[in-house]
Amino acid sequence: MKLLRVGPPGAERPVVLGPDGTAYELSGRTSDIDGAFLSRLDPAELAGAIERGELPVADIAGLRTGAPVARPGKVVGIGLNYRDHAAEAGAQIPAEPVIFLKASNTVVGPDDEVLVPRGSTKTDYEIELAFVIGQTARYLATDEEAAACIAGYAIANDVTERSFQWDRGGQWDKGKCCETFNPLGPWLVTPDEVGDPQALSLKLWVNGELRQDGNTAEQIFPVLEVVRYVSQFMVLEPGDLVVTGTPAGVTAGHPGTPFLQPGDVLELEIAGLGRQRQVLDKA
Repeated sequence: MKLLRVGPPGAERPVVLGPDGTAYELSGRTSDIDGAFLSRLDPAELAGAIERGELPVADIAGLRTGAPVARPGKVVGIGLNYRDHAAEAGAQIPAEPVIFLKASNTVVGPDDEVLVPRGSTKTDYEIELAFVIGQTARYLATDEEAAACIAGYAIANDVTERSFQWDRGGQWDKGKCCETFNPLGPWLVTPDEVGDPQALSLKLWVNGELRQDGNTAEQIFPVLEVVRYVSQFMVLEPGDLVVTGTPAGVTAGHPGTPFLQPGDVLELEIAGLGRQRQVLDKA
């Protein structure tokens, strides 16, 4: 099941894609794809509604695609979660997941422009597998409990300003929370369709050049361990977003490679989760 939101910023409407790619309106069932909707989502029931003709066909041709979940309550990031990325960063393999937070208003649509912030010298990209919480996660003990809390998966671009992150003191959040720094989507794909989240290829191109080419099999802390672990430190609520780390190939790992500039084009793809495209501009 693929869920998406279409329309102008702030006025998106919820849609579901059928098995053949036909889009169907969800507005009769929910005003938005948000925590309340995801907490009661039943993919099998929704598929049955499509088969029975209970959902009207949606005309989405030419419409902007927004982030597939309405503004999350919080965005949780996992840092240094791929062995090759930790190596290119010159960092030790973490003994436990590295957790940081991103502002909820960083989340934008998959093809929306990304703004290079004022004063930036080192704006960078990070393709990441993201998941959205569907059930409250608190002190989870098992992988089975963790799996039951995931509503779906999506592509995220954890855009980061490295100078803000490393050179301005304090925590990573300064380099993670600039506006437009979390393109998400195009779809939220339910776990039954994704299958094994530890067997997904990730690719990112800058101006047509392949920069990142990884696989979630290389994660240090797999998805279910991330859910379980994070739930020991904070309550994850329906609609919350978690981004799970990036493989090698970021600009910061390749001295001499220029950081992102206005006019650059990013393209991202994760197997089964669709594709993103962003053009950079000045803030």
